Amino acid sequence: MTRARTLLLGALLAYVAATASAAPPAVQALPDDWYPESVAIGPDGAFYVGSWREGAVARLKPGVAPKAEVLVQPGANGLANGQGVLVDAKRRALWICSGNSGFTTVPQTPSALKRYDLATGAPHASYAMPDNGYCNDLAQDARGNLYVTDSFHPRVLKLAPGAAALAVWKEDPALAGPGPYKGLNGIAIDGGRDVYVSLVAAASYVLRIGLGADGNAGEVTRIEAPRVLKNVDAIRAWKPGRLVLFESNAFGEGPYGGQVTVARVDGARLGLQTVVAGLNDPSSGAVWGNRVYFIESKYSLLTKRKDGDGPVPTGVPFDIQSRALPAR
Repeated sequence: MTRARTLLLGALLAYVAATASAAPPAVQALPDDWYPESVAIGPDGAFYVGSWREGAVARLKPGVAPKAEVLVQPGANGLANGQGVLVDAKRRALWICSGNSGFTTVPQTPSALKRYDLATGAPHASYAMPDNGYCNDLAQDARGNLYVTDSFHPRVLKLAPGAAALAVWKEDPALAGPGPYKGLNGIAIDGGRDVYVSLVAAASYVLRIGLGADGNAGEVTRIEAPRVLKNVDAIRAWKPGRLVLFESNAFGEGPYGGQVTVARVDGARLGLQTVVAGLNDPSSGAVWGNRVYFIESKYSLLTKRKDGDGPVPTGVPFDIQSRALPAR
């Protein structure tokens, strides 16, 4: 190989590597009328965004100007309200919670945990929620175990690799919240040591469950915040002892009370730092490098309509936005 060709090949490889590792665009468009509920990022930088209304999952492959493609087709494998999304690249699996809250363009089905092929979106499996539970969000440990929050019961369920059904991992009155939804919402695993969960209801704390070396659940501890958290719809582990909270304000007054917050865990207390506020139902997001990527779900366009409001508007735009995370 000539020196010129060697230099050209080296330049091309460097360009490919730089493109693959570059940060995703600050704003990425989603399909109209998507009403996103959850976001996950694969190790290659691809985004996966579930639709609460369409019962589907969109994928945005990495690139300078990624274009959303519908990976999981509407209603495939009985998917209804698309809830928490998780990428398991090692097993080539895309996981998503399916809810049964209504407001969908696809048929309603009992809530379940769904598995699809990560590359093609083909359906692989469905795991029913026991006791008519509600599959809300999920996290995965290093062994491949999935932990699922149940919004109708104060418990976290577990699906071990190869298991045929979800099983109760931790059920405790300390995990119960007030209001019509007694159970849990967001979930994250911090450094493989602790599981953090949030209530469906607004509360001035999140909950920590010890994760033993044997995989068993430990005690439940309240981690108190200095203010009421506005419906923490999702939690993401950022750094050891640092969480990103997506406060949707889903049950609050007005459509623009949501925010994204960094929480520093200090023993049994949280220190809070606002990243961005004035958002319309920021129900989820994901961390990539030193940036947080988040959605605005705009649920009120569906859930707070009154008689005489007319049909649900069409052509409503949605996107993924981002902000830099604080250096400290």
